[in-house]
Amino acid sequence: MLWLVWLIIEGLVIGLLAKLVVPGRNPVPVWLTILIGIAGALLGNLISNYLGVRHTSGIDWIRHILQVAVAAVLVSLATPAYGRRRI
Repeated sequence: MLWLVWLIIEGLVIGLLAKLVVPGRNPVPVWLTILIGIAGALLGNLISNYLGVRHTSGIDWIRHILQVAVAAVLVSLATPAYGRRRI
């Protein structure tokens, strides 16, 4: 059960970093930011594994950059859908 808490925290951190990278206003809600961060983390891990840079000595900077980059692409795809919504 603790892995689920860490997954949510990781998704939130990666999603927020991705929202910082994408320029402009990002009206994506927090729950979607967490889901985008989780998806970015998983897809970034797959890409880094494919490229052979997932496990390195020290901090895996390339893997983390790929995770945030994938999440930033997902944020930029989700932003227009929430930009048109009026609540």
